[in-house]
Amino acid sequence: MRRKTFLLPTALALALSGVPGVALAAPTPAPPAVDLDVLFVSAHPDDEAGSLATLGQWKERYGAKAGVVTITRGEGGGNAVGLEEGPPLGIIREREERTAIGRAGVENLYNLDRVDFWYTASAPLSERIWGHDDTLAQIVRVIRQTRPEIVLTMNPSPTPGNHGNHQQAARFAAEAFHAAADPKAFPEQLTKEGLKPFRAAKFLRTGGTGSSSAGPACASSFVPTVPTDQVFGVWEGTPSRTGKTWAEIEVDARRDYVTQGWAGTAAAPTDPAKIRCDFYTLVDSRVPYDPADTSAEAILRGSVLPAAPGGLPQGTELYLTTDRFDLAPGQTVEVTAHVRAPRDRALTQPRVALRLPEGWTATGSGTLRGAVPAGQEQTATFTVTVPAAADTNQQRLLGATLTTGQGVGRTDRAVRVVADVRGTLEPLPEVGIFRDWAGDSGYPQLDTLIKPVLTIGSGQSRSVRVDLRNHGQVAQRGQVTLGLPAGFSADAATRSYPELAPGATGAVTFTVTNTDATLPTANDGGTDGDYGITITTTSAAGSTVETGALEIVPTSEVPHAGAGLAVDGVAAPGEYPGPELDLSRIWEGESTTARDASATGRIAWTEDALKVFVQVTDDVLGRKVVPQDCKRQRRTDSVEIIIDPKGNSADTSTAFKVGIFPVTDDPANGDPPCWQRDADNRQGPGATTAPGMTVVSKVSAPYAGYTIEASIPFAVLPDAVDPARMGFNVLVYDSDTQDLTSQSRLGWSTFTGVRADPYRYGLVTLPGYTPPARQPSAPVFPDTAARSVHSPQTIAQAATDGIAPAAVPRLPVGALRLTDARAVADGVSVTLRADRAGTAYLYGWDGDRSTGDRTVALTAGSPVTVVVPVAAGTPTSLLAAFEADGAALAQAVPLG
Repeated sequence: MRRKTFLLPTALALALSGVPGVALAAPTPAPPAVDLDVLFVSAHPDDEAGSLATLGQWKERYGAKAGVVTITRGEGGGNAVGLEEGPPLGIIREREERTAIGRAGVENLYNLDRVDFWYTASAPLSERIWGHDDTLAQIVRVIRQTRPEIVLTMNPSPTPGNHGNHQQAARFAAEAFHAAADPKAFPEQLTKEGLKPFRAAKFLRTGGTGSSSAGPACASSFVPTVPTDQVFGVWEGTPSRTGKTWAEIEVDARRDYVTQGWAGTAAAPTDPAKIRCDFYTLVDSRVPYDPADTSAEAILRGSVLPAAPGGLPQGTELYLTTDRFDLAPGQTVEVTAHVRAPRDRALTQPRVALRLPEGWTATGSGTLRGAVPAGQEQTATFTVTVPAAADTNQQRLLGATLTTGQGVGRTDRAVRVVADVRGTLEPLPEVGIFRDWAGDSGYPQLDTLIKPVLTIGSGQSRSVRVDLRNHGQVAQRGQVTLGLPAGFSADAATRSYPELAPGATGAVTFTVTNTDATLPTANDGGTDGDYGITITTTSAAGSTVETGALEIVPTSEVPHAGAGLAVDGVAAPGEYPGPELDLSRIWEGESTTARDASATGRIAWTEDALKVFVQVTDDVLGRKVVPQDCKRQRRTDSVEIIIDPKGNSADTSTAFKVGIFPVTDDPANGDPPCWQRDADNRQGPGATTAPGMTVVSKVSAPYAGYTIEASIPFAVLPDAVDPARMGFNVLVYDSDTQDLTSQSRLGWSTFTGVRADPYRYGLVTLPGYTPPARQPSAPVFPDTAARSVHSPQTIAQAATDGIAPAAVPRLPVGALRLTDARAVADGVSVTLRADRAGTAYLYGWDGDRSTGDRTVALTAGSPVTVVVPVAAGTPTSLLAAFEADGAALAQAVPLG
């Protein structure tokens, strides 16, 4: 491990201690960038919380220094302890994160100042709002500056319930792993900023798909669902120097996120047999590794730490590349072994030997061209042949062992064996985008994270497309057979496909009907909501079977409202002539009894509005919010009504979502209900974003539940309704506590994360309704993020660790001079001089919090003397951030 240069608290203390606040005749030298071992890339504060037991162990036991990139400050999240929202909440959440990660010895946090807009399941929407190239450039800059050997991130795939911000953050991390090493990527960072390409050693995502027992053997007992996955575990039960286990410390860190309602996080198990592992799946590695190593330091070996005895020298690279991922039986693939010697020594007598699945063969010599010089790369190329009788539809590992005079190491790479003609279920749009990204980015093996599914309305029909590709070397024609479970039928059992040339694609389409409308819907149906299907594709080369699933969403017919319907919180006879909707199914959280939490609903329409009535049975009323806090309904007892006007939205930016609190803490006005739009086409207070909408609630006394009746004008929806297919859902949030956290989430169409997945909403028809002609409304996105120059805690770090606030280009240290900084009667006086026009952000700082602030516009060469007021406390230093031309600089000046 390399010698580390800076530890923030120590460095900052030294920088700000005991030095008189006299004039600084010249700018102090810019600190070199901090040198990290591990970098965790995330979307929000708290995303790293599940890895703090790992990062803390690595720091305490091996001296591994970690940092965290957080793309947003989470200002779009909830606040369980105050009324702050937007940027002020973001600054609070940053402080929570610094406190939490500090428990694991993590001292370096890099916020990228991107906006946290809302909970979404869409990575493409996240990329659109954050901006791809600029955000990726910031992450690449952090990697090139801090030079971490290990890059960690989250799951990049659109698995059900996976936050789209998390997906996109992980995709940025994956791209940055390659781009940081590529001199052609963001070349201005090299030519203008003086950075150098950096080749991180390993890239891993959190979690592992598979099963494991808890306890000290959790790492060694893990069995991956996909046998080619390389999954490593770090047990949280290891004691720390404090006497607590790292599981307990991780719980303490979670409790630091009080705004997120985590202050009451349950205690960690004390029985070692019940303590789990943190798991990490290896996505890419440039260095050799041992997949059989189940020790806590397995991930660090060969990069942060030396290899195990007998292994290759630290810093040696060994990895494989192939000319393609999908291989048909009988085909060949070119496999290249890449060997790079450490910067400080050569590798002598190098030889590469492949390890292949049984029956596979290879040609080519593994002997390299003599010794590999220090810091140089050599390659060995092989031609590998897949057996003609190889099983298809599975991934296999190709391995390589490098033997040198300095030691031995190994590596692996996955390939997928597919039939000559492969037929797969059409992907959902988000899944298709992910697959394209994974293939283009060099991570096609990640496709196994996604189970192919489509939704179908209960009792309805839909088209089901099977996509075909000829992976073979000759033209093929054949048939596709769709295997359906009981309760479903297709217009044809088998369809033929015309001749496909090698490499060509095609498709066949079936019309599938849910013939048994009594089958359970949503997550009550099938296996965890999935009704399995098979796709059998045949050609002259043979046949193969792929699997997928259909998910049934509930359906209903919405009638015209009865005569005289009044929005009064009561469903009088005849007002809602349609069927009652069951809203009592759990989709997240704790299970409930009918008395604890259950609900029913009704829906009808008039010429100008949709009418919705919800009756909730509930035994305990959660905390009432004050009217000013009428937002983010998921925190306490509330109802969420969702309308997708045409039933085809890819994400909620084209949907209508309204959260309704049945009661508020407003006794002067009778504790009325309140409502607001959230995470949809236009967010904000109901009166502003849904003019004409009315809500009436009735809360029983003594409390046993409540009713909500709403009239939602069609005119406030993002688009005209399709009366033959409108997406619709009602979700009910149940809280039995006073800490603004809900315990159970119920609804009509219920799947994990369903609130952000329009394709899983229920479907309704409105017979007799004729929508007016209109254009869809353009979505309105939050565009105000908390900024690093407004965060004295960020500036204090940036002044010592060499990374500019927000990870933008760093200005020369001489761009801003601070002189004659001293305490005066009404604050802190300082003279500023800049060598260019820009803005300075000044803060008094007592070592923990800001004592006052001031913003100053500067022109080149013109000194300005200002006083930074002191609002509270006693400043011990002056912090300054300076922005100019898209770059920034941070400085800290001690006060005597």
